[in-house]
Amino acid sequence: MTKILIVTGGSGGHVIPAITIFDHLKNNFDVRIATDERGTKFINKQDYEYNLIKVPNLFSNIWSLPFKLFKFIYVIFESYNYLKKNHIQKIISTGGYMSFPFCFASLFLNCEIILFEPNSVIGRSNKYMIKIAKKILCYDKNLKLFPKKYLSILIAPILRKEIYEVEKNSQNLEKENIKILIVGGSQGSIFFDQQITKYILELSKELNIKVKQQVYNTIERKKINDHYQKSNFQYELFDFDKNLHTKINDIDIAITRSGASAIAELAHLNVPFLAIPFPFAKDNHQFYNAKVYEENNCCWLIKQNDLNSIKFINLFKNKKDHEEKKNNLLKITNQNSWNNVNKKLIDLINEN
Repeated sequence: MTKILIVTGGSGGHVIPAITIFDHLKNNFDVRIATDERGTKFINKQDYEYNLIKVPNLFSNIWSLPFKLFKFIYVIFESYNYLKKNHIQKIISTGGYMSFPFCFASLFLNCEIILFEPNSVIGRSNKYMIKIAKKILCYDKNLKLFPKKYLSILIAPILRKEIYEVEKNSQNLEKENIKILIVGGSQGSIFFDQQITKYILELSKELNIKVKQQVYNTIERKKINDHYQKSNFQYELFDFDKNLHTKINDIDIAITRSGASAIAELAHLNVPFLAIPFPFAKDNHQFYNAKVYEENNCCWLIKQNDLNSIKFINLFKNKKDHEEKKNNLLKITNQNSWNNVNKKLIDLINEN
């Protein structure tokens, strides 16, 4: 049986796809996961075993670079020993600097490297590793900053299995209340906490709305709660909800950043969304993630600095536009199923 190591770390955008790939492959291959300390917070220890590898970020503190470089070299040897001892034949990397030591070590053991890139701009670690990788799997056929001499393999978004089990959204704006989901995530969430809250308050004066809003910061949550209590609409504030996907099939419009996994899940559940990319994301990848959906008339895409209350409010009044986006979402996601993705991944692994 082919032995595969999935290496991942950093953000949920790296780790959650890694776990999902593990679930796809575990019945056909001997699959393991390796991550760093940052990645452990996204993995349920009761459901998944993983190997913890402490990989230093070389450039987080330039003064400690010599020490970190020594540690980095040590981790490469540690990775080499792990790969050799466990007879790993293939490595799947979902990106992040945590993948470097394993990919470097694989050069001495003839392990096949498969890269996974969910963003529309190739990540920097993947860009370095593509030179020694056999394949790179991606969602966007026009992957930005991707060296044209290499071959990319297009794959449907790799979604958690539970996403496929949720009934798709069938709501329209022809009803008493417009239900809005606001998920700002942790990056640049202050804009959502302050500006989007302000626009919601203005919107509530013109339309009947219900709001479910993610707020991580406890101080901001109290401020928002105080503002909303004075207004006449229903709302719910939350920080993190692992079962959120089961509660949004009646949402009319979502307001979100543009992480690849987040918008892929909204798209699959047929929830039209306003994408406001995090303006400081590396290589502006969030903008290009959402641009793919905008070009298919599946979402609204507005840069943070370009958003104002007029644009925001008008978006909720155009019922025809909303319906068109829902129909287009169905068109681009109707072939994405767990079984289709599962077959694609297994076939790719089995290719010589």
